[in-house]
Amino acid sequence: MASMKEINLRIKSISGTRQITKAMELVAISKLSKARERIDRTRPFYTELYSALSDVSAAVSPLDTGFCRRGEVKNKCIVAIAGDRGLAGGYNSNLFKFFEEKAGENEHIAVLPIGKRSLEHFSRRGYEIISEDYASVEDIDVGDCFEISRLLCKMFLDGEIDELSCVYTNFVSMLGQEPAELKLLPLDKDLLSDGGSKGFTLVEPGAGAVFNSIIPDTVAGLIWGAVCESFASELASRRTAMESATSNADDIIADLRLKYNKARKSSITQQITEIVSGAQAE
Repeated sequence: MASMKEINLRIKSISGTRQITKAMELVAISKLSKARERIDRTRPFYTELYSALSDVSAAVSPLDTGFCRRGEVKNKCIVAIAGDRGLAGGYNSNLFKFFEEKAGENEHIAVLPIGKRSLEHFSRRGYEIISEDYASVEDIDVGDCFEISRLLCKMFLDGEIDELSCVYTNFVSMLGQEPAELKLLPLDKDLLSDGGSKGFTLVEPGAGAVFNSIIPDTVAGLIWGAVCESFASELASRRTAMESATSNADDIIADLRLKYNKARKSSITQQITEIVSGAQAE
């Protein structure tokens, strides 16, 4: 059995760790409310943009746009959104496992990582990195998403990539976050046309020109929505992980205090026994 001094040192050590996990839990809770509000604000933006895209697509011929081009997928690009740091349960590892499942074995994969852990992970594994400018998911804003969209849309039109998708974590609830894949390019024109086109839409200067100008904005909106979902998921996962760590620390401290009290009781009993024995010997 450990001595009272050793048990006391362990209690102090675990108490210090508990303070850290509790602080991280409270920080995640405070940030999470703002992140959820941001999700609610962004959803109407790309919903309306998608609706406008559906209206215009009814008047567009596939020959008028390169964004509907389909063929053999030789070069694929994936926007991979992960966290900036760890201590978030299985948030990052689950996303990377999901990425490997969706990437495929016979395709050339290029990655545009968003988040420090994403950049570190794909750099170590030798993937082609399109840009390292978006290494902090917390600092990403709408303007950055438009820059990403313009870069990737140009690469698609130039034939450098044949397919574009985004892998992120969907915020289902406070206790549930699921990795998901969002197909961005090429567009499925038939799906767009079935998405609520009102018809009789007059488009100036032309349906093809407007359609091509809307696509980068739509892709940017979808990426921004994925960033918001992922950041909220990271915070929710970290809150859950830190809450569990704090609870485990409380259990360990309670067990150690019980052992400390038993050791203290045993020590006092032994001292009394020695005093009584010494008095009787006299």
